Amino acid sequence: MNDFANRFAGKVALVTGAAQGIGREVALRLAREGGAVVLVDRAGLVHEVAAEAVAAGAGACGFEADLETFAGACAAVEAARARFGRIDILVNNVGGTIWARPYAAYAPAQIEAEIRRSLFPTLWCCRAVLPVMLAGGGGTIVNVSSVATRGINRVPYAAAKGGVNALTASLAMEYAGHGIRVCATAPGGTEAPPRRIPRNRDAAAPDPREAGWWDEVVAQTKASSLLHRYGSTAEQAAAILFLASDEAAYITGVTLPVAGGDLG
Repeated sequence: MNDFANRFAGKVALVTGAAQGIGREVALRLAREGGAVVLVDRAGLVHEVAAEAVAAGAGACGFEADLETFAGACAAVEAARARFGRIDILVNNVGGTIWARPYAAYAPAQIEAEIRRSLFPTLWCCRAVLPVMLAGGGGTIVNVSSVATRGINRVPYAAAKGGVNALTASLAMEYAGHGIRVCATAPGGTEAPPRRIPRNRDAAAPDPREAGWWDEVVAQTKASSLLHRYGSTAEQAAAILFLASDEAAYITGVTLPVAGGDLG
C-alpha cells in the first residue's frame, strides 16, 4: 500500500507494542510519513525497529516499558515528552490473546493475565498521556481493539477488548471539549511474521489441546469474515493511521472493524 508523504509532518506519536506485528508496521509508516515516533515495548527488539525508523529519516527512539503497570505507562509518556516536548498521537497497540481455550478450561490466573495484557496497557497509557495532551491543547488517541469481542475460545480476551471499546467511547465523550479525539480499530484475524518473543513467554508448558483450540479460532474467524481470509499488518496499519491523521478530524468515539466484513 502507498504511504502518504508528510501526512504526519510536525506530529509526535507514541506507539505501544511497536516491536512486532501491527505496532511495528504503524510505527514505521508514521516515520516514513514524516512523524517523530517513540516506539514502546517490553521487548528489547523495539530498539531495532526504532533504528529502522531513524533510517527512514524520522526522529525516533525506542523505549522499554511494562505497560501492564501505571508506572511503566508514565515512564513511556515521560520519555516521549522529554525527547520531543509533546505528544500529538498515542496508538495503544499492546494486547493479544495469550491462550486459546474454552472458557471452562481457563485457570483463574490465566483469566487475570488476559485482562492485564489486553485492557490495562490501554487504560494506563490513556491515563498517563492525558495530562500531556491537555497541556498541549489536544491530541488523538487510537486504541487497537478486536472483533473477537464475539468469538470462541477467547472469552477473557473478548472481555478485555470489550473494555477497550467502552473506554474509547467514554473517553471520547469526556474529552471532546478539550480537543482530544479518541477512536479505535477492531482488527480481525491478521497474518503477521512469527513472533520473536511470544506473548506467553513466562507461561507453563502449553496444554496439548491448545493447537486444536487455535485451529477452531482460525476456522471461526475466517467463517465470520465476508472475505473469508485473514488481513495483513499493512491493512490494519492503514486504518489506524487514517484515524490518527487530520483526515479523520471529524471522527471520534467510534470503533472501526477492520476484519473483512466481520463486525464483531
